[in-house]
Amino acid sequence: MVHVEHPFPPLYDEASEILILGSFPSVKSREQQFFYGHPQNRFWRVMAAVLGEDVPNTILEKKAMLRRHHMALWDVVHSCDIKGSSDASISDVVANDLTPILEEARIRKIVVNGKTAEKYYQKYLEPMTKRKAVCMPSTSPANAAWSLERLVKEWARIMED
Repeated sequence: MVHVEHPFPPLYDEASEILILGSFPSVKSREQQFFYGHPQNRFWRVMAAVLGEDVPNTILEKKAMLRRHHMALWDVVHSCDIKGSSDASISDVVANDLTPILEEARIRKIVVNGKTAEKYYQKYLEPMTKRKAVCMPSTSPANAAWSLERLVKEWARIMED
């Protein structure tokens, strides 16, 4: 176990309407200094399919795709003890402060990527935000029960009002 602080900032702007929250960045994401950096994580493939776009390859392309569709990206956990990239090992959680995003952007929907993000959102952030989050199935490769096609179909629901 190692104590780690979130190493990079949230992605959002004043036009952001949907805030997607993960749990905490993987080792690969921390190395790359950007969200969903592990090549086996299906987040970028799922979002590209949902948004009708080509799968972005660079960080600049990923940022641009989300901004075009008024999406913000952040994580629930600011710092924690964690073993590698294992969500199951997360302990000693300090949550991120969503206040700047919620005050500066037009967030109308909060989405959490997986059950761990949902658990920590409900425990630490929902009491402060007073807003429910929609839980989507995790795009992590650890969630092998969900095929890419099934993930895309389910994640498409975030575009509904």
